[in-house]
Amino acid sequence: MESENIADKKFQKELNAGTTALVLLATMKNSMEQLYGYQIAKHLESDSEGEPMIKQGALYPVLRSLENSGLLESQVEPSVSGPPRKYYKITKDGQMTLERWMEIWENTKLFVDSVLTGGKNG
Repeated sequence: MESENIADKKFQKELNAGTTALVLLATMKNSMEQLYGYQIAKHLESDSEGEPMIKQGALYPVLRSLENSGLLESQVEPSVSGPPRKYYKITKDGQMTLERWMEIWENTKLFVDSVLTGGKNG
């Protein structure tokens, strides 16, 4: 049973690695305001049932990568309750990329569902 748990965790980690950027871009697009890392983590926590699918520590490297790719932009603002916070927002390129990634995700999901159900999807 323990080996199943290890395999499950490994599978979940690999699955999350491939979807975190998609989820982050969608979260930023759906937000009416700029968000900093902790707020993003809280949004994702509230969207998941039980244990969050994406750990907070895994968000920051992906946020940096999305920013380096020009899909997000950020600005640092002082915080009254601690160190300055880096606020993120999605760029126009990020919005266009998100639309393409959503299409890729939908096609991938349809393919995987079809295989898992033995071609009886539809």
